[in-house]
Amino acid sequence: MTSLHVAPSSDPGRRSVYDGRWLRLERLRIDAGSSELVRAPDGDECVVVLLQGDVVWNGVEACRSSRFDERACAAYLPSSSALAVTAASDAELLVASSRFGDVDGGGEPVLVGPGDVTVQVRGRDAWEREVHDVAVDQVPARHLMVGETFNVPGGWSSFPPHKHDGADGEPELEEAYTFRFDPPEGFGFQAVERAGAPQAFVVRDGDTVGIPAGYHPVCAAPGYRLAYCWVLSGPVRRLEMVEDPRYSWLHTA
Repeated sequence: MTSLHVAPSSDPGRRSVYDGRWLRLERLRIDAGSSELVRAPDGDECVVVLLQGDVVWNGVEACRSSRFDERACAAYLPSSSALAVTAASDAELLVASSRFGDVDGGGEPVLVGPGDVTVQVRGRDAWEREVHDVAVDQVPARHLMVGETFNVPGGWSSFPPHKHDGADGEPELEEAYTFRFDPPEGFGFQAVERAGAPQAFVVRDGDTVGIPAGYHPVCAAPGYRLAYCWVLSGPVRRLEMVEDPRYSWLHTA
């Protein structure tokens, strides 16, 4: 198994932060007063998440001054469609694209506002977190699912550890996490384990971890809130998580 850990970039423009089998992520920073045209690849689809900033995209205002205190805005782009973005303030976007080449073109972008985001509280005690579905049931995507998870300081998420790699009959999905911390000098840990072979990464503000397969829990350092945008892509767009049975006892403890 391979996992990809990518450190943050000083490049102010578009940059690939993850190139996987079925998923490609790019980070796009737009200076205040500047404009960008984001276009979905021919034959593939794209989800654009506003991580922070004030923009107008396709004539509609989208604002998010704090990733930790305000829900996301997003846009779903079918094959070959475009999103015209003008930044009223410095803005950061995450651009996620599928890599299947089988998505029909001709559709119009679908905009997702903060009120469309579905919020769930999962877990309890030190592993309680908020999970936000941003582009799941909200958009007619064929392969992509996108959301955000928020850990309290010192808290865990994706816990008990789960996977969705198809090894136990569930739909196979590739995933990537892109991290932010509050305050930004914080850090956390991302584990990835498959077939008893664990890997662990120290993650800092702006890092991305690709998760082709395996269990993948996350924890935040004490004193630092952690947020990550998660993006899933697979041949079958259905999330069925298989939990690591070694830790299932926690649900009834």
